[in-house]
Amino acid sequence: MSQLKLVYFAWVRERVGKAEEEVVPPASVATVADLVRWLGARGEEYAHAFENPKVIRAAIDKRHVRPEAAISGAREIAFFPPMTGG
Repeated sequence: MSQLKLVYFAWVRERVGKAEEEVVPPASVATVADLVRWLGARGEEYAHAFENPKVIRAAIDKRHVRPEAAISGAREIAFFPPMTGG
């Protein structure tokens, strides 16, 4: 897999401790759900940010996707908490 830009928003960013980063996930990471699991194992701050994967939302190249979406060919993946309106 090639280098991938990850962008974090709201409390995901606060828990991870950075707004974005470049990563090269292992070949076994094929979907957004796989990426969330892999990220959650990268350290305490990631484990805290991704402790409840069901609430994390993702977008691949600025398009909202489900956890089972393939990440092959993605340039950017953004993670954020559920959005609320007001």
